[in-house]
Amino acid sequence: MDAAYDLSPDVENALKKAMDREISPTGKEILRQILENAKISRNEQVPICQDTGFSVFFVDIGDQVMVDGNINDAINKGVSQAYVDGYLRKSVLKDPIRGGNTGDNTPAIIYYDFVPGDKIKIVTLPKGGGSENMSGIKMGRPADGAEGIINFVVQRVSEAGPNPCPPIVVGVGIGGTFERCALNAKKALLRSLDEPNPDPFYADMEKTILEKINNSGIGPQGLGGTMTCLGVNIIAFPRHIASFPAAINIECHAHRHKEVII
Repeated sequence: MDAAYDLSPDVENALKKAMDREISPTGKEILRQILENAKISRNEQVPICQDTGFSVFFVDIGDQVMVDGNINDAINKGVSQAYVDGYLRKSVLKDPIRGGNTGDNTPAIIYYDFVPGDKIKIVTLPKGGGSENMSGIKMGRPADGAEGIINFVVQRVSEAGPNPCPPIVVGVGIGGTFERCALNAKKALLRSLDEPNPDPFYADMEKTILEKINNSGIGPQGLGGTMTCLGVNIIAFPRHIASFPAAINIECHAHRHKEVII
């Protein structure tokens, strides 16, 4: 419920900076309205967007932790309570073809990592359908190099145009396998927009992609301008010598994410 109602500080700060930098009067007004919408949502405890997303969780479990009970059941119970009690739109179908709403937005998508320590960190990412639909994956050639990745990401954003409700946040996964690079693209969205990539090579690559996207002219809500994207986050992973997978996962301006450590 907090994720649905309260836009994270890093996203709100990025939107404020975008409004200051936007040269299009229309784009600047759209950004002002987006920020006003976030304020109303927080103060009145109503969803930032009518699409309250598919509930995605990233859970880090300390290697000294023993969980009493089934953690999947606990997370799904929390999702069910939040979507029912919080009057959040329930968007999950029981069957992808035959349909039938589950009625409480379960089951959640849950990913686990085991880490050192005696804590559990749970991060939720309510992922809207409109931005998710604009994501993509490419099984490139090893010879494509950094330029091939940059071109792939920028082209995909250009093809998406206004559909993911820009200004957007872009997560990029490079390397690994077909499914791992897609997962890393989504996980990359969780890095704060205030934090640069710890690897200078990928930090420069993120800046290059961001500049190219913002030179596309798509602008806020696709109505023209310079602030199409708030940030680009990359996660790189080792790859097979014969494979060069890359994935992009796109978020709308209502980039909702919250975490708790227990």
